[in-house]
Amino acid sequence: MLEETLVDAKKRMAGAVEVLRRDLVGVRTGRASVGLVENIKVNYFGSDTALNQLAQINVGDSRMIVIQPWDKSATSDISKAIQNSDLSISPNVDGDIIRLNLPPLTEERRREIVRMVRSRGEESKVAVRNIRRDAQGTIRDVEKDGLASQDECRRSQTDLEKITSESINQIDVETQNKEKEVMQI
Repeated sequence: MLEETLVDAKKRMAGAVEVLRRDLVGVRTGRASVGLVENIKVNYFGSDTALNQLAQINVGDSRMIVIQPWDKSATSDISKAIQNSDLSISPNVDGDIIRLNLPPLTEERRREIVRMVRSRGEESKVAVRNIRRDAQGTIRDVEKDGLASQDECRRSQTDLEKITSESINQIDVETQNKEKEVMQI
C-alpha cells in the first residue's frame, strides 16, 4: 500500500513537471520557435483544433514563423486565432501562407515574461506540494488503520520528501533555463 502511494505520487509529480515543460515551450523568447504557435486553438468547423493539426509550421529565420494551412479555407480562421492569442503578434496573410514576424523583445517585456515564467513555476510547485499532502494523508491513514508499522510509514514519509524535493528541483531548473533564454539578447 505504501509503495503504491509513493509510485502514484512520483508519477503525478512527474506529470506536473511535464505540464510545466510543455507550458514553457509556448513562452516567447527572443527567437522564433514552432512551440510558440503549435498549440494555439483554432475554431475550425465549429471545433477547437490545435494549429499544428491544421497547418505546417516552419521557422523561416530567427524572427519569422511561416504557417502553411493544409486547407486553404482555414487561413482566415488561423489568422483570427493568432490575433486573439496572448502572443501580441499580428499575422501577415500572403495568399495561402501566414507569416509571423517576431519583433525584438524590449527589456520591459522580457522582465514581464520572466515574471510570468516564475509564476507558472510557482503554480507547478503548489501542484507538487498538493500531491505530497495527499500522499502524506494516505500514509497517515495506513498507519492509523494498522496496515503498516510506524517505521515503514516514517520511511515512506522520508521517501516522499525526497521525491518532492527532486520534483521541485526539476521545476526550478526548468524555470531558470527559460528565464536565461528569455533574457538572452
